[in-house]
Amino acid sequence: MRREFHVRFWEGPGVRFPRATRLVITFELEEDARRVAQVLPKRFERYGLKLHPDKTRLLPFARPRRDQDEGKGPATFDFLGFTHYWRRSRSGRWVTGLKTRKASLRRATQAVADFCRRHRHEPVKEQHASLKRRLVGHFNYFGVNGNIRSLWMLVHEAEHFWRKWLRRRSQRTRLSWDRFKATILRAFPLPSPRIYVQIWASP
Repeated sequence: MRREFHVRFWEGPGVRFPRATRLVITFELEEDARRVAQVLPKRFERYGLKLHPDKTRLLPFARPRRDQDEGKGPATFDFLGFTHYWRRSRSGRWVTGLKTRKASLRRATQAVADFCRRHRHEPVKEQHASLKRRLVGHFNYFGVNGNIRSLWMLVHEAEHFWRKWLRRRSQRTRLSWDRFKATILRAFPLPSPRIYVQIWASP
């Protein structure tokens, strides 16, 4: 939604809800979804609200057929930093999955790279403490089951940029990958990804 409007729910004594700026509605029937899509903009206008035309859309997010052995689901969508999609579970069933949105992962990677560049002359111990806080903060939000691969990608990128900018501190010492792992990462290991939230049980 635009113009900084917010949808508010009724708040009783001691109960406060966060302001809602994004909404996902699911329907079993396509007919119902299209009917609501026609009515919703008019209902919003009554309260001075407006749906963003480029961010409001209908998507066929139905479960793939049981006999579909390969490929992906009919559509994916991004919401709150995650990409929602269909995937195969270990038992072979189609289940909904979450992974870090590409743009969100790119921003997190760029933030780590900028930090390593700007603070490369600080003591390694201080750099490590700050990098650890950044990674753990990322895990706290994106650490949902099924997203472990995206979390590891950020850790690997963090190791890459940390070594890159530590090498720039001195022209005399060549910090190879083997030496970086044997010295820096052994003394100051970066945190391993951790799943903090189980959104659904593993089927």
